[in-house]
Amino acid sequence: MMDRPILFKDEMVRAILEGRKTQTRRVVKGIDHDLLDMMSEDLETEAPNSELLELIYGPSTDDDGKRVADQWLVRCTDCPEEGVLTIGQGHGKPGDHLWVRETFGYRDDGRLYFQADQTLGQLNVDRWKPSIHMPRSLSRITLEITDVRVERLQDISEEDAWNEGVQDWMGKETPWKGELAPVSVHAFAALWESINGSDSWDANPWVWVIEFRRVD
Repeated sequence: MMDRPILFKDEMVRAILEGRKTQTRRVVKGIDHDLLDMMSEDLETEAPNSELLELIYGPSTDDDGKRVADQWLVRCTDCPEEGVLTIGQGHGKPGDHLWVRETFGYRDDGRLYFQADQTLGQLNVDRWKPSIHMPRSLSRITLEITDVRVERLQDISEEDAWNEGVQDWMGKETPWKGELAPVSVHAFAALWESINGSDSWDANPWVWVIEFRRVD
């Protein structure tokens, strides 16, 4: 079992603590997304279809044929003869743990506080420390990965959008420019751009879909 850090913004930390967030999406990095498009191409529609992809976590080799750390491999279930594509370790596999990094700080009395709790009242912390600097020993949230898959960002379903913890984003201005979509998907689009920047929704990248449960 691996134990990796993962960053969350304050709103998402609160959603996890309240049991509203059980999924997170992170951009697939280190690979040309066009390769995933080709691997998942539906022969009838000639469009990418993530449902045709099967993820396998296991042994992999580098360009010289040398064994490297286990990674995610993806193959097309309709065309298994095309082989597999290595897409990296991502954020882990089912059973692995993710410990949450969040913005934190100390008061004059030396007590530790979390910025996500600011809604409970003014915490009077002079200087907050960015989440990236949080050490494992100070993390209060540990998540266990229960499922992993990859898909295009805009393929998110209404149910999955709810499971992203979007309730606080309902009614906010949305970057959605396509056909009508469920309110929860509009909210998720607004949330995504608040984290990843303008036009990041329109970019529609391939993302890791990580489902989890809180264990600590």
